[in-house]
Amino acid sequence: MSDYDLIIVGAGPAGLTGALYAGRSMLRTLVLEKGVPGGELLNTELIEDYPGFESVKGFELAEKMAAHALKFGAELVTDGVASVEKEADGRFLVATESGAAYRAPAVLLTAGGTPTKLGVPGEIEYAGKGVSYCAVCDGHFFRGEVLAVVGGGDAAAEEAMFLTRYATKVWLIHRRDQLRASQIIQHHLFENPKIEVVWDTVVERIEGAGGAVKQLALRNVKTGAARTLPVGGVFVFVGFRPNTGIVRGHFEHDAAGYFVTDGVMMSSIPGLFAAGDVRAQLTRQVTTAVGDATTAVIAATKYLAEWKGRQGARGA
Repeated sequence: MSDYDLIIVGAGPAGLTGALYAGRSMLRTLVLEKGVPGGELLNTELIEDYPGFESVKGFELAEKMAAHALKFGAELVTDGVASVEKEADGRFLVATESGAAYRAPAVLLTAGGTPTKLGVPGEIEYAGKGVSYCAVCDGHFFRGEVLAVVGGGDAAAEEAMFLTRYATKVWLIHRRDQLRASQIIQHHLFENPKIEVVWDTVVERIEGAGGAVKQLALRNVKTGAARTLPVGGVFVFVGFRPNTGIVRGHFEHDAAGYFVTDGVMMSSIPGLFAAGDVRAQLTRQVTTAVGDATTAVIAATKYLAEWKGRQGARGA
């Protein structure tokens, strides 16, 4: 079993930023990532809202972030994390899917989350080519298009309204005859002349040509009637699951399962910090993930100094 000062779970923008700051703070740091470093950056074709880059491909920004983090000495291991558990001595035991185990007094969880997918033909094929899970990230690529949003909760309604900044029309497709969004959000949505709701309907297929989405195949769940809906893009908001299930033990979270942290990103479990998409917050962007991780590692550095001081006093 190997010991570190800090273990970072996940190597997306938050994890890589955390590794950079931890390395600069001379912390012995381990980053555990199941796949290729970059996280959701790898699923984003083009990024135009990251300071210093007017336009950069997602994989290029991921490569730059990873190289920058490793330059300062962070150790990166490709392995999925099975569990994170705090032990009696105050350290965390991090077990991986391969059977390895690591310990550290502080852990930064940046494991992100997973958008719930429709699971229909064409969704994977056109991901990043007209299928998106983030209106703030990708909406500006669809200026002048007719768009569709799938979902009926607060996120779907809010993102549909946001997309009207760019789209000529937005269809909101919902499988029921009423929305789950809060009443005030529904009020604003129904007042928007660019939005039209398609009730009692599900997407059966996402169809395209020339590498771009062209239309949706729809089915009415009550009548069975089929129709096609010409669109230039479809935004899916039917759920998002934060990857917090690996933490053993109770921690404070919101109704959707996101970590509730204090102002320095520490969770209700002392020494366990959270940054990026696993944390309850207003918005989830690359910039907010980077900011979360910066704060978290600076706070973790102070936490570690205090923890080591207590350990020294006990040994004296």
